[in-house]
Amino acid sequence: MVAGIYAAGEVAPFPETVNSFIDTLVRSLIIFTIFWTVYRCVEPLSRMLDKLTGVFGASGLRDSLRGFFTKLGKFVVACLGVVAVLEEWDFNVAALLGGLGLVVMAVAFGAQNLISNLFAGFFIFLDHMFEKGDWIRTPDVEGTVEEIGFRTTKIRRFDMSLATIPNARLTDDAVINFSRMTHRRIYWMIGIEYTASEAQLKEIVTGISDYVRGNDDFQTDPAKATTLINVDSFNSSSIDIMFYCFTMTTKWGDWMVIKEALAYKVKEIVEGAGTGFAFPSTSLYVEKMPFGRPEVYPGPEIEIAQAANTAAIT
Repeated sequence: MVAGIYAAGEVAPFPETVNSFIDTLVRSLIIFTIFWTVYRCVEPLSRMLDKLTGVFGASGLRDSLRGFFTKLGKFVVACLGVVAVLEEWDFNVAALLGGLGLVVMAVAFGAQNLISNLFAGFFIFLDHMFEKGDWIRTPDVEGTVEEIGFRTTKIRRFDMSLATIPNARLTDDAVINFSRMTHRRIYWMIGIEYTASEAQLKEIVTGISDYVRGNDDFQTDPAKATTLINVDSFNSSSIDIMFYCFTMTTKWGDWMVIKEALAYKVKEIVEGAGTGFAFPSTSLYVEKMPFGRPEVYPGPEIEIAQAANTAAIT
């Protein structure tokens, strides 16, 4: 189209003023075409960042980084294209930008939150706080990171609702990234009846310890995780055994299966030791009965009424 307009302007006999306008128009269209081509090439070229993900972080950060730099690149190309076209039409861009300086300052002053969120989003990428697909918890929300944008981060909560949080909030508050767990913890307090003997308690502790340390589902290497299985305290209604260990997997579903099998095994060990699990209970001791003879239940009046009702029915 640009080539056709240029050829028509060269062939058709137009006045000098019209020819000058056509030349400027053609040059503007050429500039527009060039910048439009670059604008359209930004997204395909952004895939070259996939090879640099090792520098910025894990491969899961690839999509977020690509989207971030694609939007930034398109914005820069569009601004340069507008400036180039305005220069072609003899607009004093420098004076225009200078005149807009006060307006830009006022807008920037009023958009402090926007700017802080932009910088916060940039630092999220640099610090590798989290990436797309990570399970995180903030003081306000817990869920899976769905998108990291310029200004906000979108988190899909476990009830499938979508939470949008400003990036500045995420950099200022504590963020727990559960996806970075090396192992997943199990922490129980197992209450045993007070009637259990010392030998029974030792049998329970030894049985649980042997099961955990002989099972490949648990991480028992002291250099990598802590494993504690000990009689911990004398509670109000039970003797408590503290069970503290870590599983090899961090996936929720697999972790639940391992924990379920562990619960069955603990119950088997406790019952096999000849004792049981304690539960909150209260014992009442009466030192002295009150004066008089206790009332008989049911009383004579109730017995007479019941006999009358039985006779009436008969």
